[in-house]
Amino acid sequence: MRRALAVAFLAIALGTGALRAQTPKPGDDPLARLLFDPQLVLKHAQDLGLQPAQRSVIINAIKEAQGDILDLQLQMAERHQELVKAMEATRVDEAASLGQADKVLGLERDMKRKQLQLLIRIKNALTREQQDRLQEWKKTEPTEGL
Repeated sequence: MRRALAVAFLAIALGTGALRAQTPKPGDDPLARLLFDPQLVLKHAQDLGLQPAQRSVIINAIKEAQGDILDLQLQMAERHQELVKAMEATRVDEAASLGQADKVLGLERDMKRKQLQLLIRIKNALTREQQDRLQEWKKTEPTEGL
């Protein structure tokens, strides 16, 4: 019973739920105020007057990020399972388990970096006027967060 609880706690602590609880809400996060959710940009593409070149840059950045993030998620799930297995032992090899945790956390860092890169590329593809319009829409159309 204790072992099951410990494994469950660790899984939750390393999972995205714990990280979301520590992440500031979009209104509190300065980066969220400065960057634009891809869904919001695409939803208003016509209203923004996105030029074909801008649209192409944004779509390609989204496609690249989605593929990379999916690969990272799969790798992270595998490493996480390996960590869970290591934790199931009666006596846990601390160094090996922490090394495995470092692998999981490194993949998570890579995912967040890839997400930030996408948001930067989207912002850089937009003109100042388009960014201003999106800022106005963000006030009236709350999103899931970045």
